[in-house]
Amino acid sequence: MAAHLSYGRVNLNVLREAVRRELREFLDKCAGSKAIVWDEYLTGPFGLIAQYSLLKEHEVEKMFTLKGSRLPAADVKNIIFFVRPRLELMDIIAENVLSEDRRGPTRDFHILFVPRRSLLCEQRLKDLGVLGSFIHREEYSLDLIPFDGDLLSMESECAFKECYLEGDQTSLYHAAKGLMTLQALYGTIPQIFGKGECARQVANMMIRMKREFTGSQNSIFPVFDNLLLLDRNVDLLTPLATQLTYEGLIDEIYGIQNSYVKLPPEKFAPKKQGDGAKDLPTEAKKLQLNSAEELYAEIRDKNFNAVGSVLSKKAKIISAAFEERHNAKTVGEIKQFVSQLPHMQAARGSLANHTSIAELIKDVTTSEDFFDKLTVEQEFMSGIDTDKVNNYIEDCIAQKHSLIKVLRLVCLQSVCNSGLKQKVLDYYKREILQTYGYEHILTLHNLEKAGLLKPQTGGRNNYPTIRKTLRLWMDDVNEQNPTDISYVYSGYAPLSVRLAQLLSRPGWRSIEEVLRILPGPHFEERQPLPTGLQKKRQPGENRVTLVFFLGGVTFAEIAALRFLSQLEDGGTEYVIATTKLINGTSWIEALMEKPF
Repeated sequence: MAAHLSYGRVNLNVLREAVRRELREFLDKCAGSKAIVWDEYLTGPFGLIAQYSLLKEHEVEKMFTLKGSRLPAADVKNIIFFVRPRLELMDIIAENVLSEDRRGPTRDFHILFVPRRSLLCEQRLKDLGVLGSFIHREEYSLDLIPFDGDLLSMESECAFKECYLEGDQTSLYHAAKGLMTLQALYGTIPQIFGKGECARQVANMMIRMKREFTGSQNSIFPVFDNLLLLDRNVDLLTPLATQLTYEGLIDEIYGIQNSYVKLPPEKFAPKKQGDGAKDLPTEAKKLQLNSAEELYAEIRDKNFNAVGSVLSKKAKIISAAFEERHNAKTVGEIKQFVSQLPHMQAARGSLANHTSIAELIKDVTTSEDFFDKLTVEQEFMSGIDTDKVNNYIEDCIAQKHSLIKVLRLVCLQSVCNSGLKQKVLDYYKREILQTYGYEHILTLHNLEKAGLLKPQTGGRNNYPTIRKTLRLWMDDVNEQNPTDISYVYSGYAPLSVRLAQLLSRPGWRSIEEVLRILPGPHFEERQPLPTGLQKKRQPGENRVTLVFFLGGVTFAEIAALRFLSQLEDGGTEYVIATTKLINGTSWIEALMEKPF
């Protein structure tokens, strides 16, 4: 069992076990020795639910990455392809199968589509003449992957682009299916709230699926009280701003993939080496980041400015604990000390790692450029000078800073001004295209279509009303001992999380005016519970709300929701689900058109 999945009110190990059972059943259908050929994108998500040991127990002897031409030699009976339903991957699979057929002794081929089978893909395999080679063609509905005790993600990398640019609702269907799986395991969710067009679609799909399964009444006592479905485009602002929590900054600077981060190795080299550069490691340091690690669980959601004091306090406690060994006189005391040693050594290793990471982050956050960029962001978010060309952005373009950095800032300005004046917008576009190349015209078009970069229509700026009503900007932020969610951006309270907070109390009726300004419908649905399953809340017992972000969520938003969960008088605990864990860079990247 993964301990970090069961610390919350909702034991997500139950979901992990259900998903693992389905995987085991499929592997056992393919009797005999096996080689798995992986679609590379799936290895990270799969690693969160099944380690290699589980695969080995079911006779998996070899694993390869899906690549063109021939497969590496493997003396196995079964070859199983684990792939997303993508047409371009079918071409590679066909190439692999045909070259294998020519190689000699026949193998059994199988294909497992994740998370859904696709008729188009099967037709492509048929056209390429290999469909008949597959004994098993099945789907593995890995819709929601447990990342932590309060966090689930579909890791659908193109969900936002598909929904808002291409009008493709596949990821919304998978979200609805994932929610049906959750309700099968954790009981019907009695109340559904939502804001946004995609939220409405997902709720409709769920309700329709529920009607189709009326025969099998779910007799599980409900764990969740509410579901809040939120469209990413209801709050385009939050992912564009630089996250200022510890975990958020690690993600901003190094990128966290499937709860792993790769870091520059030189900071982690043992100190006792010779002076020669040859002793320095060249392989990136790979660390897993989740709440199974005590220290990380304590600091991940803090504002980065509050992390240093926690680390130095921990260092004192650990060195005091090691000093205790001098006081151990009797055999019993020595035995006691030795029994605690593994835990103490793990704590010391963990402290050393996080001190190194904090130093790496500090090198970035104390730079002049980081400070200048943050100042501009915070001016925009607090409503200062949003309607004219910004000098800092001009300088960044002139000095050819990273295009994504420039796009994040221009989009942030646009969102904080409900669009830009036409001449300001034209100026930015012209400068960007002249400096970075005209091939980026498609990217600018995508950003416009997604509502991130647009001309101001009707000359009206709604952002000040939204900012004021929802208290999105707080001047007095306590980063060390926060009293409000705005600490995660040192002043800005994520709009999405403010909506969740206000839904809990006093309710959305208090902000009707703002809800009408924000894009998409807002709604409420009730799902009837079978007799005897109505929840009677004990005095002082918190409600459990599942917040589902359609189109991606940032670590700063997750931190803000965790902060609300921990409030003494909050009354609500939050579990977070999303189509993808994102930051501003990965989000904009997904909207960029790759130059041919």
